[in-house]
Amino acid sequence: MPSKGDWALVHAVLLTSDERAAQVPEDTHKVPLEMWVKGRLYADAETGDEVEVVTRTGRTITGTLQGINPGYQHSFGEFVPELLEVSDGVREILFGGDGK
Repeated sequence: MPSKGDWALVHAVLLTSDERAAQVPEDTHKVPLEMWVKGRLYADAETGDEVEVVTRTGRTITGTLQGINPGYQHSFGEFVPELLEVSDGVREILFGGDGK
């Protein structure tokens, strides 16, 4: 069970799609503005509970508890074959040869 002081990940919807500014692009306007923040729990809780955390910068944030001791899940995305072709072309221009 997540306990007071545990390092936690919380999620909150800051603006619903209806609350988004009219000037944002249409595809952006269709989705809510969301926030994911890590911090230390103020109190014992269960995953899915509305909780408060204190961030590393000392801010108090309220959100839905997603989990404790979160890892990093980012990447540079899926492989893009066109970028490999561009890389080979740049190597050819800069260094001559086939880029292998």
